[in-house]
Amino acid sequence: MNLKQLEHLLALADSGSFSRAATQMHLTQSALSRSIQSLEDELGGRLIDRIGKRNELTPLGLTVVARARRMVLDAADLRRSADLLQQGNLGAIRVGLGSGPGALLMTPLLQHMARHHPGVKVAVSRGSTELQLLQLRARQLDALVIDVRRIAPAADLRIEPLGELRAGFICRAGHPLAGATPVPFEALLAFPIASTPLSDEVARLMVDHYGPRADPAQMTTLQCEDVTSLLDTVAVTDAIFLGIAAAARAGIAAGTLAEIRVEPPLRAGARFACITLAGRTEAPAMGILRAFVEERLRD
Repeated sequence: MNLKQLEHLLALADSGSFSRAATQMHLTQSALSRSIQSLEDELGGRLIDRIGKRNELTPLGLTVVARARRMVLDAADLRRSADLLQQGNLGAIRVGLGSGPGALLMTPLLQHMARHHPGVKVAVSRGSTELQLLQLRARQLDALVIDVRRIAPAADLRIEPLGELRAGFICRAGHPLAGATPVPFEALLAFPIASTPLSDEVARLMVDHYGPRADPAQMTTLQCEDVTSLLDTVAVTDAIFLGIAAAARAGIAAGTLAEIRVEPPLRAGARFACITLAGRTEAPAMGILRAFVEERLRD
């Protein structure tokens, strides 16, 4: 048994097709079949039931695939660790940013790395928390910086708290509610509310604080994962942004955005954390990322 045979089995299990798996692994279909047959002979049982044009994992196949996936990923980590030691450099970082961290960190991080660490390869991705967790576990990302309230703790995740940033209501500078004396929460509902998806915990806090009409599922009319797009919309319409107030810092300083004074004040925020895989070897450049994030992710 060798890693190549396990990789062939995983390709077949994931694609469900000998022809697609062979193409993916740059093999002929007959070569792939011989590899799977050799693995079955060595393990003493069938791994794949060939039912007409369908290929299904046997009970033994399911067990082997689960173990093989971990072994192949561990081998990839081992190769990566060896490469980092041989290169003697800071390596590369692939980081996924949640909606709030993306608005606050993405451009400053890229600029910082280009100026101060030009030899480090940096890849930044955005997307839903669910997708980014899948990418982290598949070793496609090295770290996530996200709102920790949107993930469930797990044994394979290392969670490093980064602090909490307060939330607020943001509007354009010329908005009817801008600069007014504290306004009741109900007054906000006369305008479109723009927000990223919020955690269940934050939703409960909103309802406890302002009543049932503050349920984000009912209140929010404009929703997406990109805070910058939401704030750009707020800057030219009467929509009101609900989210991390620090994301609007530049717009407020420039006089294009304003924070609405709501009565009672909003008592909620986002608890950000750096998420990595427990036990995984990290590139030295991860230390640079952590220091940068801790410095920048503040109110």
